Amino acid sequence: MANKRLGRGLEALIPQMAENEASERRESLSDIKLTKIRANPLQPRMEFNRERLDELKSSISENGVIQPITVRKTAAGFELVAGERRFRAVTELGFDRIPAYVMEVKSDEHLLELALIENIQREDLNPVEVALAYQQLQKEYSLTQEDVARKVGKDRATVANFIRLLKLPDTIQNSVRIGEIGMGHAKAIMGLSSRGDQIQIWKRCIKDSFSVRKLEQEVRKQLDRSDDDNGSATKQKKSAFIVELEGRLRDKLKTQIKITTSKKGGRIEVAFYSNDDLERLMEMLDSIEG
Repeated sequence: MANKRLGRGLEALIPQMAENEASERRESLSDIKLTKIRANPLQPRMEFNRERLDELKSSISENGVIQPITVRKTAAGFELVAGERRFRAVTELGFDRIPAYVMEVKSDEHLLELALIENIQREDLNPVEVALAYQQLQKEYSLTQEDVARKVGKDRATVANFIRLLKLPDTIQNSVRIGEIGMGHAKAIMGLSSRGDQIQIWKRCIKDSFSVRKLEQEVRKQLDRSDDDNGSATKQKKSAFIVELEGRLRDKLKTQIKITTSKKGGRIEVAFYSNDDLERLMEMLDSIEG
């Protein structure tokens, strides 16, 4: 079954070679004409850094292709599973052939999973590309976030956080895509529910070069101001200890928190803004020990 090979990183693409399998592995390696290979239509990476591609071309020109690409056989020839940067590099260099491992890939779903695993393991995808690939797996193949997490070897909270990126305004997504802000910054911004507030604090983050910690503090301040603007009488009566606890929970859960107390106890209100957001919070709460 294909699923038995998922969640194992690059081992899912190129199995480790035991000594008694060496001859069989050598037979699976072929020199294939570039004209017989087509790019992976499900390639999750949408951007290829020109400088890194030029560096790879220089290396290949000097040393040859050290790591073969991986392809699957099709009726028309071959289709890339992993190694599109190497394929592009040798094409631009004018090579005629490239070394490749030919593996059996039984479905487009499996092809997407393998391409996603390969890119994530090599850290070639930016966070938005990872999020889009997770979403594509989930939607096209009717998978839950837990299914996706299991297939790519991640925990569900990680997958949920990446997919939540796609709910941010396009300008912020693009800022993450080009590396202007990181995943940690994006997660902090997600703590605000208003897209207008998200854009506003993102602009401040860029202008003043906020660290992730500084941005989290600014998000918490904005949430506190929102509570004040809503005229919460309960807020005014809260002790400094309760206010501090609310802030710590906001930092931890990245969402609005309200604690109310009474003589007999109290209540903690945790805000969520979508089913995915609720699932993310449940995953975080499930992971708390003690």
